[in-house]
Amino acid sequence: MTTEPYAIRLAVPEDIPAALEMKLQAWEETYGSQRPESFFANARASLEQQGDWWIRGLAQGAELWIATNPAGDIVGIAGGGPAAEDDADTGIDIELQLLYVLAAEHGTGLGRRLLDTVLGERAAVLWVLEHNSRAQAFYAKHGFDADGRMEPLADDWSGLNEIRMVRRGAHRG
Repeated sequence: MTTEPYAIRLAVPEDIPAALEMKLQAWEETYGSQRPESFFANARASLEQQGDWWIRGLAQGAELWIATNPAGDIVGIAGGGPAAEDDADTGIDIELQLLYVLAAEHGTGLGRRLLDTVLGERAAVLWVLEHNSRAQAFYAKHGFDADGRMEPLADDWSGLNEIRMVRRGAHRG
């Protein structure tokens, strides 16, 4: 019998600072070769502002799921919500809005558990960076297909594109 090493639960306001630190670490691990150091410095400088935004979101009913290791450290986060109006052409009303797992936890099944927690087997839409082949392969394994839609990103993400992936039917992870 295998013991599950991760606990997954809804975040509470007190979790937000550590969740944002974990997300920034995941960004550095994933996007370090695609963004200049100033990008990460700016993100770090705005953590308090981001935290305020997330805490307001939780108070308004937003759901952020966190995964913790046995030591209680946040090692993964995920969240979803209503699909954006721009995605109405898919006929799908839910979007996976974020899913990050620290590199040390890749391959453990934690990403799948977070995905299942947020979406279950439901049809969904998501956007992923064009050059993030690891994430695209993960989502494809879980029933998502790129549908040919691509959008250029702006501001701090300028110069990168996102592609849309869609899971049209129920999928068992």
